[in-house]
Amino acid sequence: MSHVPADLKYLKSHEWVRADGDGRYTVGISDHAQAALGDLVYVELPAEGDELAQGAGCAVVESVKAASDVYAPLSGKVVAVNAALADSPETINADPYGQGWMFTVEASDPAQLDTLLTAEAYAASIAG
Repeated sequence: MSHVPADLKYLKSHEWVRADGDGRYTVGISDHAQAALGDLVYVELPAEGDELAQGAGCAVVESVKAASDVYAPLSGKVVAVNAALADSPETINADPYGQGWMFTVEASDPAQLDTLLTAEAYAASIAG
């Protein structure tokens, strides 16, 4: 079974969100997603300053098996990206909830967080 930290929120498309405070939220892909994709070989991240719309594609992860879009869990402006992933995309496989974070967004509508899945609901969605 995939690891699903209880303190995060999730999208059905396997992104996670962690509240950092001050209206900022860090985003990555779940343990389930990285396991399903296999060894990641390339990551394309949004640029700092990009405006994201909730539910829109904003990044891409590629593995030896497939390429997959990463969707914005919240609308807002990208304020940080994990540039280390360009040289070491496998970091996402090794530590999807830690060093494998992808980007941080300053949410324009923090109430959107309420539309995301709880850890329990996400775990149930991938248990099938």
